Amino acid sequence: MRIKKYGLLLICLICLSLVVVGCGGQESSPAETEATEKNDSKDAAGGEKVVLKVGHINAPDHPWNIALEGFAEDVLEATDGNVEIQIFPSSQLGGERDMAEGLKLGTLEMGLFGTGALQSLDERLIVEELPYAWSVRENAYEALDGELGDALNEILKGHSIVGISYWESGYRHITNNVRPINSLEDLKGMKLRVPEAEMRIDTFKELGALPTPLAFSEVFTALQQGTVDGQENPLATISASKFNEVQDYLTISGHIWGSALLGISEQAWNSLSPEYQEIIKEKADVWKEKEREMIRKGEEELVEEMKAAGMEVTEPDVEEFKKAVEPVWTKYEDVLGKDLVDIVRKYSNK
Repeated sequence: MRIKKYGLLLICLICLSLVVVGCGGQESSPAETEATEKNDSKDAAGGEKVVLKVGHINAPDHPWNIALEGFAEDVLEATDGNVEIQIFPSSQLGGERDMAEGLKLGTLEMGLFGTGALQSLDERLIVEELPYAWSVRENAYEALDGELGDALNEILKGHSIVGISYWESGYRHITNNVRPINSLEDLKGMKLRVPEAEMRIDTFKELGALPTPLAFSEVFTALQQGTVDGQENPLATISASKFNEVQDYLTISGHIWGSALLGISEQAWNSLSPEYQEIIKEKADVWKEKEREMIRKGEEELVEEMKAAGMEVTEPDVEEFKKAVEPVWTKYEDVLGKDLVDIVRKYSNK
């Protein structure tokens, strides 16, 4: 009888152990849990979630920043939340040269900056900024969306940067605190802040001014304290950066039209799936058109705004300005390369 009892007990214990083992088999090992978590962080295309930081020098209410916010939102939605673009305006990640270098080294994922900043990487990248090259901005759009943009992107590849899209900075104009500018004579001897770009410096030397290179983040203080007499920038930048609050005169000189390169480090680009790369390109081009429109529409309104704020606005005959800067074209044809300069001539003369 006792043997039968022990036999039944043994059978029960065996059954219980089988149940426990069965339940235990449903638990995940640490390695399996980690693998599951990794799989959960991947999208349908197999790419891991990524965060891309993009920096620029302009204020939060500048068209660059407004367009970047829309671009980032569209990319996030199109990738089901897997590609997040974080925006850092107002030189938070450094000056334009610093950011361009960061893209080259892979220490910064993305940047939006005027092409003048790229001279530190390769002088050929500033060919679009030859003075008075673009009397019609649509010609510049056509060039940069095609032949010229392709040529510049090839140069960027050599510096580990992928050119995504060419947005717009706009036409550059002069502000100062000394006198209204109606002729070259009025500009003579005026100390103007310019970016740290040799061609820009040479342009203003030919115009008779005293160009003073300063980082963009230093400009407002330099104007306020009288370290420089004036500066030159697109109207959207003048307004968003409040330069009109410390300057009395605005000259519609339009001496340079400039684009804004939306670039990404090769390292960050290669970490993205082909699907995500295509989404980023597509959304960047959508917002390129919107940003360009913001710049265009804003220019007339901003002139009136600045007049209303008390600035005296002059519109000189720029023919003598154009003639004065002809030596810049001659000098930089050798520096930039005849092939690139010829592309600019081809489109600018349309």
